Amino acid sequence: MHQHSGHTHHAVKGKNLWYSILLNIGITVAQIIGGIISGSLSLLSDALHNFSDVVSLIISYIANKISGKEASYNKTFGYKRAEIIAAFVNALSLIVIAIILIKEAVVRFFHPEPIESNMVIWLAILAIAGNGLSVLLMKKDSKTNMNMRSAYLHLLTDMLASVAVLIGGLLMKFYQVFWVDSLLTAIIALYLIFVGWDLLRDSFKLLMLFTPTEIPLKTIASKVCEIEEVKNMHHIHVWQLNENEVHLEAHVDFNKDITLSEFDEILIKIEKEIHAYGINHINIQPEFNKPDNKSIIVQD
Repeated sequence: MHQHSGHTHHAVKGKNLWYSILLNIGITVAQIIGGIISGSLSLLSDALHNFSDVVSLIISYIANKISGKEASYNKTFGYKRAEIIAAFVNALSLIVIAIILIKEAVVRFFHPEPIESNMVIWLAILAIAGNGLSVLLMKKDSKTNMNMRSAYLHLLTDMLASVAVLIGGLLMKFYQVFWVDSLLTAIIALYLIFVGWDLLRDSFKLLMLFTPTEIPLKTIASKVCEIEEVKNMHHIHVWQLNENEVHLEAHVDFNKDITLSEFDEILIKIEKEIHAYGINHINIQPEFNKPDNKSIIVQD
């Protein structure tokens, strides 16, 4: 029953991504047509940004699909890290887009271009509606899934950029003020770099198999060593396979030469201590008087 629920949620995420892809393709086409008709380079630029979102959403969609594939003999972990790779790629592209937005904002600030403000206003409203709906579809899953968060940030940025374009279009139409659009775009881009960097750093840590910051290795080793039969816990490796799975492997020295059945009983105690720290996959290598390095961290 639990597994069925997981597959259902996985399918819902994929469906939401697919709806967002279709919405963004529609917005991109509308912006290209509007840019050609109005002669607005900024609209064509926005269309390019929106197209980059489409590409990012497709990457997220493919990663979401293949991450659910089952493990095999030559892929024993399956494709569980596909969504982490997608998050890393999308976070990187997010920062690149932000830098491009800042560059364009500076150019437009010093060299504002006359544009068809009515066309800009209506297309901005269309983009806000389309991206706003996509943001709502992604919001829930963005809190628990790095891949979905990367897609969500792309869409949120486009929606905020469209808000900036709308405000700029209204100010151009009624007050002939041209600089606000550029200023708001630059502020949004700086925010994008800030959140994009967080996502890039977090996905990089997972890909590099860094120990999660909330896992206190010394405390875990100390707790395990409090078990009467345990002499030492060393050679510890902790890593995240994805956002839901934390793995630990370690060597445990015992005070006496125990039997396999005794080890199984003690292992239950060890696992209980380690599970308390959110680690859900544990692999312990038992030892007795083995002459190896007894440090908690050993470079293999």
